[in-house]
Amino acid sequence: MQFGIFSVSDITADPTTGRTPSEAERIRNTVTIAKHAEEVGLDVFALGEHHNPPFWSSSPTTTLAYIAAQTERLILSTATTLITTNDPVKLAEDYAMLQHLAGGRVDLTLGRGNTGPVYPWFGKDIRQGLPLAIENYALLHRLWREDVVDWEGKFRTPLQGFTSTPRPLDGVPPFVWHGSIRTPEIAEQAAYYGDGFFANNIFWPKEHYQRLIALYRQRFAHYGHGTPEQAIVGLGGQVFMAQTSQEAVRRFRPYFDNAPVYGHGPSLEDFSEMTPLTVGSPQQVIDRYAGMRESYGDYQRQLFLMDHAGLPLQTVLEQLDILGEEVVPVLRKELAVDRPAEVPDAPTHGARVQAAYGDGLARQARPRANRGDNLAGPSPYEDAAVPAVAAGSAFGAAATREGVAR
Repeated sequence: MQFGIFSVSDITADPTTGRTPSEAERIRNTVTIAKHAEEVGLDVFALGEHHNPPFWSSSPTTTLAYIAAQTERLILSTATTLITTNDPVKLAEDYAMLQHLAGGRVDLTLGRGNTGPVYPWFGKDIRQGLPLAIENYALLHRLWREDVVDWEGKFRTPLQGFTSTPRPLDGVPPFVWHGSIRTPEIAEQAAYYGDGFFANNIFWPKEHYQRLIALYRQRFAHYGHGTPEQAIVGLGGQVFMAQTSQEAVRRFRPYFDNAPVYGHGPSLEDFSEMTPLTVGSPQQVIDRYAGMRESYGDYQRQLFLMDHAGLPLQTVLEQLDILGEEVVPVLRKELAVDRPAEVPDAPTHGARVQAAYGDGLARQARPRANRGDNLAGPSPYEDAAVPAVAAGSAFGAAATREGVAR
């Protein structure tokens, strides 16, 4: 399993001091948090995408590339990338470039987003949110797997003989998770492509996410990618820890009560009972999250929201120390007990390259000097086609797609 943290990049006043950090300070602090996540032994750092105050992360690829240059093994992801309002052509280029710069330590979580006005800001219609998610990903999927793409859809200008550059590192695209908190169509989309499904799991009771994950597992098997147990599942979570539960509640309560998302709503106690938010001792967190397997089955990735609601940097770093030193090592052992052999490991670039090429050489794309003209003549690349497997029957797009084996 992979363990890590995700940030939504909110800039929130500390309710205990009344001080609001500047954008520059919050950006610097987030880089420090990501680096510390690697230092304490976590596997993943994921960053959200927003285009409005009080959030700062409008360009996740820029930030993640900067973090990649200062880390060695941390997997860098998103939480989430807006598949609805971003151009899939630019997504294909930006994340392939990030993949190269990070040496393959990149994946991304795609989602529709939770800020309604973002649609008109980028010239889109919120009423077309689901069709946009389906069509845009169908194109992104092809752009990473076909050197030359002809495309015509409903929401963007057609493409003729288009090549997205650079090609994915080693001919293997970044792994994609489809993130959702309430939309069965997104679970269906993830299942169709054989991608991962990330259930944010921070706002609703477990029964809500159990239905979404069960649907994804069932449809994953239906599309021929494996058994339901072999589907790739990720979960979000929230914790705040101290040596005693009383101390944890005392310290976290003012942040909870004033948080932009759930502040001035249910009490901390009620919210903790209804959702996976766990405010208590390290052992309480271990017990709560070791039990997630009973609710959702064996899964591959567990991320925690740690740096939100105005928590000061030093507090977040202390929380990461506890998470990395006291909690995650125990959870790794607990969640490995009796884990069936057929349950796949969390996806990594190296494992996916091995699955695609075996002992053969991975692709190294070398372009010809065609100066952008792919409409006639041979392939724009010198090498042979990337090995691929069929992706299944059509889901939201008429064209046949191919996907590199995981």
